[in-house]
Amino acid sequence: MFDINTILRNNIRLLTPYSSARDEFKGNEGIFMDANENPFNSPYNRYPDPLQWKVKQKLAKIKHVEPEQIFLGNGSDEAIDLLMRAFCEPNQDQIISINPTYGMYQVAAEINAVEFVKVSLNNDYSLNSAAIKAAISQNIKLIMLCSPNNPTSNSFDAMEMLKLASDFNGLLVVDEAYIDFSAKPSLIKYLDNTPNLVILQTFSKAWGLAGLRMGMAFASKQIIDVLNKIKYPYNVNSITQRLVLEALDDVSGMEKWVNDILAQRKLLTSRLSNLSKVTRIYSSDANFILLQIDNAKRAYDYLIDKQIIVRDRSKVHLCEGCLRVTIGTPVENKLLAEALETYENI
Repeated sequence: MFDINTILRNNIRLLTPYSSARDEFKGNEGIFMDANENPFNSPYNRYPDPLQWKVKQKLAKIKHVEPEQIFLGNGSDEAIDLLMRAFCEPNQDQIISINPTYGMYQVAAEINAVEFVKVSLNNDYSLNSAAIKAAISQNIKLIMLCSPNNPTSNSFDAMEMLKLASDFNGLLVVDEAYIDFSAKPSLIKYLDNTPNLVILQTFSKAWGLAGLRMGMAFASKQIIDVLNKIKYPYNVNSITQRLVLEALDDVSGMEKWVNDILAQRKLLTSRLSNLSKVTRIYSSDANFILLQIDNAKRAYDYLIDKQIIVRDRSKVHLCEGCLRVTIGTPVENKLLAEALETYENI
């Protein structure tokens, strides 16, 4: 039976969190003389809601969870960092993640002086659960998976991930930044039956709000309480909260964008698959494709000369000779395809 206290750092357990003025008084009406704010330049002279309750209440209805099961942060990177700070003792504990995957997991681990243990995916980019289980020791506190994975663009089997959680005494963190583009459902619906599961999502991809920097974490109330305990008091600003609330009123608009991106992904994949220098395009569950191309570095440089910017992943483990291409607008995708068709003849 999972017990959060067995993995929570002792100093975090004993910590008395900072209590801000807006934590102590939660009303919206009154003469506010409690937070040393400038009385002029309303409404931006006032501190934002430190726990973003209006956003959480609206988001909870969309995600079918309780507001208390939601953490909102300055991008998903904040939640990643806080999870490591709360549950991993520096210079002692370890994290397991897959290789290749999103590079920020390792950066955050190194910043927090937590050893980062890499377990290679299988050659077909599937999860090697046996190798992950073999790497688990008493010092492993987090297993971090990205599904759909970046840069491989594929999703992992839900039951395989949940089995890892059931056999593990730490936290299984599944980053679902690209889940809206996948035919496979989110693992959010398993939260109530999987107390050590944490799901990360973001407003940066499907919602088109990367510039606002708001990430989401979904977990048990116990885990969310820990993240709220150690976060900085006003981690999400007022403007971001307001604009995200507006976006949440237009779920159909987000869904239309997703459908348009999926249609463009299919068209671009079809067109590029006809090129002889494109030797493989991996099946994608994300808003990008990973393609293998002859002389990937040369192709990357050629596209840069055309002012078309993609990611060169050719030196990444298991992605040798690959470029990662984000799906753009119809015009952008057309220009990319035309450029690679010209590259075909060089």
